[in-house]
Amino acid sequence: MSTFFMRDRRFYLVFFSMTATIALQSAIVFAVNLADAIMLSRYSETALSGVALLNQVQFLLQMLVFGVAEGALIFSSRSWGEGKIEPIREVTNIALRIGIGLALLLSLLVLLIPETILGLLTSDRAIIAEGTKYARIIGFSYPVFAISQILMIMLRSVETVRISFYLSIVTFVTNVTLNYLLIFGNGGFPELGCAGAAIATLCARLLELGLIAAYVRLIDRKVELRLPHVLCKLNRRMLRDYIRVGSPVFVSGAFWGIAMAIQTGILGHMGSSAIAANSVATTVFQIITVFVMASASAAAVMTGKNIGEGRLDLVKPYTRTFQLLFLLIGSCSGAALFLLKDPILLLFSELSPESARLSLDFMTVLSVTTVGTAYQMPALVGIVRAGGETDFVLKNDLIFMWLIVLPSSALAAFVFHCSPLIVFVCLKSDQVLKCAVAAVKLNRYTWIRKISSTP
Repeated sequence: MSTFFMRDRRFYLVFFSMTATIALQSAIVFAVNLADAIMLSRYSETALSGVALLNQVQFLLQMLVFGVAEGALIFSSRSWGEGKIEPIREVTNIALRIGIGLALLLSLLVLLIPETILGLLTSDRAIIAEGTKYARIIGFSYPVFAISQILMIMLRSVETVRISFYLSIVTFVTNVTLNYLLIFGNGGFPELGCAGAAIATLCARLLELGLIAAYVRLIDRKVELRLPHVLCKLNRRMLRDYIRVGSPVFVSGAFWGIAMAIQTGILGHMGSSAIAANSVATTVFQIITVFVMASASAAAVMTGKNIGEGRLDLVKPYTRTFQLLFLLIGSCSGAALFLLKDPILLLFSELSPESARLSLDFMTVLSVTTVGTAYQMPALVGIVRAGGETDFVLKNDLIFMWLIVLPSSALAAFVFHCSPLIVFVCLKSDQVLKCAVAAVKLNRYTWIRKISSTP
């Protein structure tokens, strides 16, 4: 007989162990972005702004790749709970092909028409010129990134998470070292600025791919994915199931990535200070809230595996306990962001006074909205998706982002000519508004669905 909340110590051990490992990996990944931002801000605020805008394409790629991979994770985690390995290989094959295709498409766009893309986000020619230097090189890293991330999420679905953490450390050291050498021209290397940052990231991505591929081929004993599994003909039944269940996850990621680019474009047309401040605040926010994002992944894997094992009696106590943990993590993350925002800003010593002031204002707003993000995002993206009702998250995101957030932000910026701070509040308002929807949806338990037509 199940309890109201989970009392099994193993539940908490698994959740916090998985969350901590994924969070540390994410923290290192975002620390690379922070190091890039710090170094570029000291090199040139224009360079920082140009790279920040071009990275909206990288963010769109991340959303697309994560959407493809998380659609696969829904199947993989259940198959892992059922003790079936072949479906994991089959759905990974599908995810790799789709992810690589999308990455190649974005790669071509960034390499061929970077000025056009950047021109949609800002009218400042100096910023566009700096972003173009970065784009000409970073575009080659997109397919590499897609393959690495899909393989890592495949391993995460079978509860292999430490390898991603170790790889992130290697990537961090490589990227930061090369940034130091190539952005400023230290150690006898040429001073390349934005181009140097792009070369550093590309080299780190290539190293990461080589190491994760070697691990999958030589060390992993759970999935044992081999090249013939990736090159073989797709399982049509699995492909149909994947499209039916995974397509809402992918479409949601695509629309979210496009919406983030539009948000950056709205702020981008409010001046270089708003662009730089948004880059600083968002990067710091990502590092501080790594436990929030990691808790969603841990909850998704644990929920999917639980359902796959047929232990439906534990779904309700799992879900109730998860919600308390999400709120606890959110409160701690928000408090940390608020308390650390001033010391962190000291690292960006070359920012203009206006950019520094806006950065503090933006981080103050994020310290409040983080609590909402920490509850609704893992609840919807983690638990509800893992339960199989993937289309609900898509519909919810479309309503809040495209009917509330973007229209209100555009009106505030271009019609009422509000300050960047007010516009930023409008841009982040959905993170609090979604909490009511998440609470109702989650506690009705109607999101547990059959996801596969295979026997």
